[in-house]
Amino acid sequence: MPSIFSRIVAGELPAYKVAEDDAHLAFLDITPLVEGHTLVIPKKEIDYIFDLPPQELAALHLFAQRVAQGVRAAVPCKRIGVAVIGLEVPHAHIHLIPMNKVADMNFANPKITVPEERMRELAAAIAAHVPAAEASEVGEAHTSPLESKAERETVASNAIAAAPTPAAAAPTDQLRQLTQGLHYVGETEAPLEVVHYPAPPQELTPEVVRELVGEPADTPVQTQELTQFLRQQTADNGPQGSVQAANRFKALQMFLKQELDDTQVYRFGDGPRIMVYALGKTADGQLTGFKTYLSET
Repeated sequence: MPSIFSRIVAGELPAYKVAEDDAHLAFLDITPLVEGHTLVIPKKEIDYIFDLPPQELAALHLFAQRVAQGVRAAVPCKRIGVAVIGLEVPHAHIHLIPMNKVADMNFANPKITVPEERMRELAAAIAAHVPAAEASEVGEAHTSPLESKAERETVASNAIAAAPTPAAAAPTDQLRQLTQGLHYVGETEAPLEVVHYPAPPQELTPEVVRELVGEPADTPVQTQELTQFLRQQTADNGPQGSVQAANRFKALQMFLKQELDDTQVYRFGDGPRIMVYALGKTADGQLTGFKTYLSET
């Protein structure tokens, strides 16, 4: 099964891209330690970074050096920290992390939530500051870097568009693929079920959503940010006990936040069984996402 990053390279999943050439890609981490946290990957899928041939390993680091210059120019910081963990996603990648103190590089820190509009701003700002490759780098790495400001601005506008998925599948079809076999693990295991609703004629409030999904009018409703709701499911050491499951939830989270607009989690009830809907708007204003349930005692 292709890694999440290979699916980003193939255009099957969106990303906040900041730089790209024939062999490499850089994009913002959607569960960052700090604003501007960027991932740099080879397009070739390889699990362990030090299994790359020496020339390709060198080319990856030369590309990362240029991306780091763009990050530092766009995000005020003292240094750009560099880390290779290698356990989160089975696809070699380098973390570039703006840092003002050593603690900024601590991967045990809680991940922050950055609003979608801010992520787009950061991607565009970083992309506009990534310098072109030196001639020696082009010769050694055999890549096609971003040669001009105009090309870099093209990448920036692509980042703002958040790399839409090509072709064919409607959002609900893509969601069925992303959620197939996934369970939300809390006090119980609950499957994820894809749902789809027509565009509501009025402003989308929690009360409107309650009526739309067919919950009783007196059912309490609360909203929650998607990243917060999925924070345990996307953690490699979370209740799933599986890095692969965590990666699938990360892919689902990325799709819901970047492919749909105004994605929000709606929680209905106050126990012991709480119905949960994660919904966002498609391009034509309809609502799609998934539903599941929580058991709370």
